[in-house]
Amino acid sequence: MATVSKRHKALRAEIDRSKSYPVSGALELVKKTATAKFDESVDVAVNLGIDAKKSDQQVRGSIV
Repeated sequence: MATVSKRHKALRAEIDRSKSYPVSGALELVKKTATAKFDESVDVAVNLGIDAKKSDQQVRGSIV
């Protein structure tokens, strides 16, 4: 099993897993604690709670 580096341990210590962060704060934290030395990507999944059978509850647009 690989050992965890000092840098990675320090980055882990900065994140409080029990805390819920606002979007802007979470993005700043992701940028500050980037583990790779290249541009990383972030995937976001949002549960909208929409009933697709009801016509008034449709998603009309999306951003990619």
